[in-house]
Amino acid sequence: MDQKETFEKAVATSKTLTARPDNETLLRLYSLYKQATEGDVNIDSPNMFDFVAKAKYDAWVKLKGLSASEAKQQYVNLVAQLAGKND
Repeated sequence: MDQKETFEKAVATSKTLTARPDNETLLRLYSLYKQATEGDVNIDSPNMFDFVAKAKYDAWVKLKGLSASEAKQQYVNLVAQLAGKND
């Protein structure tokens, strides 16, 4: 299985986790997914009073410069770790 297939499988698995990850982990999943699929942040910073959007944006900004390949691998590893906790 190539990295793209492994990543897509991890994305599907992330949607079926029995235990909901904590907010910090959800932000990590979101930011790794965005970095893997879109690259560095390509949107304007949201309104500072939109706390959820701002948290997502800030998490994504922290990954600036991370390659799509590395972001995919980190995403796959994190989902595997979370899926293991759900067994």
